[in-house]
Amino acid sequence: MGLTLEAFHTLCQEHGVHTVEVATPDTYGHLRGKRVPVDRFFASGHSSAFGIADAIFVMDMQNDLPDNEFINMDSGFLDCHLHADVSTGRILTHRPGYALVFADAFDSHGEPHPLSPRAILKKQIAKCTAMDLDPVVATELEFYLCNADWSPVQSHIQYSSLTDALELEDVFADMRSALIGAGMDVESSNAEYGAGQIEINIAYNDALTTADDTVLFRSIVKQVAVQHGMRATFMPKPWMDQSGSGMHVHTSLKSDGANVFASSSGGPNETMAKWLAGLLKHAPALGLLGAPTANGPRRIDPYTFAPTHIHWGLDNRTVLARCIAEAGSPANRVEFRAGGADANPYLFIAGLLAAGTDGITNDLDPGPMSEGDMYTNPGDCVPLANSLAGAIEAYAGSELASQLGDMFSASYVSMAAAEVVLAAEHGVAGDVNDWERARYIEFS
Repeated sequence: MGLTLEAFHTLCQEHGVHTVEVATPDTYGHLRGKRVPVDRFFASGHSSAFGIADAIFVMDMQNDLPDNEFINMDSGFLDCHLHADVSTGRILTHRPGYALVFADAFDSHGEPHPLSPRAILKKQIAKCTAMDLDPVVATELEFYLCNADWSPVQSHIQYSSLTDALELEDVFADMRSALIGAGMDVESSNAEYGAGQIEINIAYNDALTTADDTVLFRSIVKQVAVQHGMRATFMPKPWMDQSGSGMHVHTSLKSDGANVFASSSGGPNETMAKWLAGLLKHAPALGLLGAPTANGPRRIDPYTFAPTHIHWGLDNRTVLARCIAEAGSPANRVEFRAGGADANPYLFIAGLLAAGTDGITNDLDPGPMSEGDMYTNPGDCVPLANSLAGAIEAYAGSELASQLGDMFSASYVSMAAAEVVLAAEHGVAGDVNDWERARYIEFS
């Protein structure tokens, strides 16, 4: 957002803010932090460190603490320290009197915490910057609007209808308004290809701002739904007979303010092709970042508009990496379609940046373009993992895991492995059962 301390202070005064939320994302992309009286924040809080247990980086979806070799009873669950990034200040117009700033987490030595998703993304952005490239990112998220008991609000599908479900438009209008109030550039919203499934699109931005926007987007959507006596879930596959909810991530690169992919025409230019090749090379490992729970890989199913294999194409929604490569267009980009709506955007985007820069650095080739229905005839394209255990196997020990940090990756894998054990204990194999919904539907 680029606010100065003075500008944020003025904004808070204009909106009658009494409380500033100092927020940082945990490993599952849930916002945690402190609520600070506004006068206290501007007197000293903006430059102080707020202590919070580093346990937030190893908690599972239900706030249980599975065994972790780095953060545990023996380590004492140390405090990490949150430093507010005032430039990210937002007004929460759907909750009058509240504002929010994002914070970076530091360890006891004053270093960025190695398990902090925001720090992990910043490290990958720095790698791009060192190559004189500025990553530009947009995320597209789908979610289901539910009744208070988590049953779907609709029993039918009306994709992009402007006539159907008028009774729900008040909810969606308030969601759009709240997102705009929090500084997001809302482009549009529409009914998706699921009963009660919605997509709201936010414009692209720099990589860190997009990640911040995405976690706040999910938080605001959930809160506005509750204000209307309803619920919203970003669980990737709450019902097997309905479309899954995805997080499509669009990436491009700028140099000297111009899109490096802009000279593409009917196919990727040289830099775009190398970037794309990196995404394809690391796609197996990216699977765990895009689907970190036992439910996530359930989206990987033919004829669901989620990719099942590693391939790329142009304007083709059956491929993994969809390339927009129009002659001279400043909007040229690569859309990576494998992530679930519950993915941690900091980690997923960090993985995409690490993969793409590897492609550029090592002059990788994406191989031939795929055309037509890639569900029916994927040919010799490598399949994506359709289970959490398979995603763990692809990520653990991979080049991508090393690029994101050995300590982080070991911790992340151990958290995912604990989910595999729990799912096995509760019979998660065929259809989505009640245990699976109870575990993920509220907190995804």
